[in-house]
Amino acid sequence: MALVDLFNIKKQYDIKVLLNDVDFHLNAGERIAIVGQNGCGKSTLMKIALGTEEPTEGKRVVNSSLQIEMLAQQPHFEADITVRDAILGELAELKAAQVEHAKLSLEVAEDFENKELLAKLEKTTAFLDHHNAWNLDDKIERILQEFKLKEYENRLVISLSGGEQRRVALASLVLKKPDVLLLDEPTNHLDVYMVEFLEEILLKEKFTLLFISHDRHFIDTIATRVIEVENQGLVSYKGGYRDYLVQKEERMKSLAKSHDTLLKMLKREEEWLGKSVRAREKRNQGRKAKVFELREQAKKNPTLIRKMQVELEREKKSWRGEKGLSKRKMLFDVENLKYSIANKLLIENFTTRILQRDKIAIVGINGAGKSTLLKLLLGRLKADAGLINKGEFTIGYFDQHREMLSDEHTLIETFCPDGGDHVDAQGKHMHVYAYLKTFLFPEEYMNKKVGQLSGGEKNRVALALLITKNVECLILDEPTNDLDIQTITILEDKLIAFQGALLFVSHDRYFIDKIASKLFIFKGNGLVEESFQTYTEYLEIEKEMKELDGLEKEFKTLEKKEEVSKEKKQTKLTYKQQQAYDKLPDEIEVLEKTIEEINACLYDPKCYEEKGLTTLSEELSKTEALYEEKTEEYLEVLEIYESL
Repeated sequence: MALVDLFNIKKQYDIKVLLNDVDFHLNAGERIAIVGQNGCGKSTLMKIALGTEEPTEGKRVVNSSLQIEMLAQQPHFEADITVRDAILGELAELKAAQVEHAKLSLEVAEDFENKELLAKLEKTTAFLDHHNAWNLDDKIERILQEFKLKEYENRLVISLSGGEQRRVALASLVLKKPDVLLLDEPTNHLDVYMVEFLEEILLKEKFTLLFISHDRHFIDTIATRVIEVENQGLVSYKGGYRDYLVQKEERMKSLAKSHDTLLKMLKREEEWLGKSVRAREKRNQGRKAKVFELREQAKKNPTLIRKMQVELEREKKSWRGEKGLSKRKMLFDVENLKYSIANKLLIENFTTRILQRDKIAIVGINGAGKSTLLKLLLGRLKADAGLINKGEFTIGYFDQHREMLSDEHTLIETFCPDGGDHVDAQGKHMHVYAYLKTFLFPEEYMNKKVGQLSGGEKNRVALALLITKNVECLILDEPTNDLDIQTITILEDKLIAFQGALLFVSHDRYFIDKIASKLFIFKGNGLVEESFQTYTEYLEIEKEMKELDGLEKEFKTLEKKEEVSKEKKQTKLTYKQQQAYDKLPDEIEVLEKTIEEINACLYDPKCYEEKGLTTLSEELSKTEALYEEKTEEYLEVLEIYESL
């Protein structure tokens, strides 16, 4: 059943058309990921589905009773509201439904034939079932813990960071469970453990979901369908991210085959147009127009096929860089490093060596000290104890503030500050237009000022600029934030080819698995571990270990219970048990004889006519019930007696 229908949608801003003649349908239970290059219209499509953006043309059809809610990129909260109150405020309707259900249940118990009350109770029950809101208090506690908001629950929301405020808004929406949930980059500002929890709850609660994400692992886990916004239209692929890649490749092959057929047809029609006198006749003007249409199609297809081919080739590139390297230059020698801030221990007794061509991902929970380690290595922070011996080499650094960019400079001035129009990038001398085209910037952007670009576009410029620097070590803090999937795959391509050392902080599991040959894992309380596994392997083993720990704790609890049970083991029957043990056999024997006598009477017409069938049946039922009760009581006492 379709919950949201969009028909023949066109969306145009001034002369720029984002969507043209688009149909889109979201069915109950679907979880649809929207992918595509930044600026292609993903957020616009979502806002049209929500109803906050009007299409230039076309129609949106949604049931007016449908509850559709969206996670805002920058949520707004009242100045005087705490984290817990903000969440409870969003759940007021569910809380009211719980109170109403309890009240109706009592009323129905007193008047169970009242159809109006029963109908109201049934409606309230269905509402609570749909939102799975029976154990709401337990869910609130769990989500506060999992989203690391418990310690802030009594703080004003506006005193939290932007990322923490988004987590509050996301927690409220997940608990509220609207009929349709729209999420724009939901995994931003979540660490990998928070993402796993979000995945678990979205799947378990069977959400109907429309979401935009660059997190390919999240898409693969959650999506039942992937919609790609491409050339002002939509292309639909069944399944998650890996299914999308397989189907896209099949589509590319099909397009290539169709293009060959089109070229043969065009060649035939061109020959007819060039040689046939009849082509000039009025009645053949339609066929002539068809030739021109085929020409235009033949021009477009190779570009589209080549674009898809490049994107797919990037995804297929070998993961995790070079192996079996010979002797390499040492860049950092770290000994017994220790650092804390505001009495919180972030790093303790950390020792490692970072060598040329190492590709190291720094991972772990939010606030554990990952970005702090980068700043210690850069010399921007001073360690409390320990040493960082740094060799002679050059470093390129990227952080979310994009400090290497000036808003006043154009792109051409940014890349060619001393004039000219060429750049050197990874051993290639390239025209700046050609180089920036590999980062998906069209030629008309060259004279745009950096300050006019979006956050995602600025990140692209900063990363592209960093790749042109002749450095031996790249240090990147959350490089994939605000990037679309196409740009991330380009970045992966460049980083895999990079010959220097690479250290980066990221929560993007897919990106980490593809790039890193080593992990620095921040476990909390100052503990930092090294691992040569992929991040996915590490997380799977960690999950298994937690499950084993849980089983071990459960086993120990059972052992303790058994020990306590043995300690409390009876050495003799209590007075009451002894009385039962002595008297019950005789009482049971009397009841058995009574049951036999009643059954015999029920088979004798003279007897049952005299005493009455109803009376006999009632007497038999009561006697059998008493017999069962006494027998069970005796067996329990007998078991205790035999264990002494």
